[in-house]
Amino acid sequence: MTPTPSGDTRTALTSRAGIVVNYRTGATVLLTGDALSKWLTAVQNSPAPPPVTIAESVPSWGTDENTARLDHLPTPPWAWRTSATACLLITLAVRHLGSPASKFGRMARLAETGHRLPRARTAHARAAVLSVRWAARAIPARVACLEESTAASLLLAVGRRGGAWRHGIAADPIRLHAWICDAQEEPVEEPERTKRYTPINVPNPTGTRT
Repeated sequence: MTPTPSGDTRTALTSRAGIVVNYRTGATVLLTGDALSKWLTAVQNSPAPPPVTIAESVPSWGTDENTARLDHLPTPPWAWRTSATACLLITLAVRHLGSPASKFGRMARLAETGHRLPRARTAHARAAVLSVRWAARAIPARVACLEESTAASLLLAVGRRGGAWRHGIAADPIRLHAWICDAQEEPVEEPERTKRYTPINVPNPTGTRT
């Protein structure tokens, strides 16, 4: 069933398909052919943001090499540890409390709490990400890219810095990822493969990456 364009929907285009993500429900729909054409026409006359073109990437067959061990994380200063732990607990509470159907919407709103604040310097953003990762190892709960990036973004907002949360899509195969970026739009404490993702949650993306 084709969704209805709204201010909550984001559209990403590859050379062969369109991906629609609803930022209220988290629902993701793949459209092709006539369904995609009708959707793009409907988007033009709706409050939905314009589509974002996703860069074609070198085929990876959906695989990446990952280290089999946990990287060493330096112990952050006391203030960072305390704040990161609190922000991560808030993030996990927001994820679990409320309707499962609106979980992604709650997380996205929390991650974008400080979107109007001055952008974080690279060192500040790195400290936030590493502090959240340090806190995550002490909490017996699932902390994946969405939870980690949301907590780090919230931690930056507590320090009066924001606009760092990115949620993007990559092709081959189509997949989603969330991360933190610095003022130069560079992913922070992320592997090189994160540059394969094009952000879809910003009004004017900086452009596709290869």
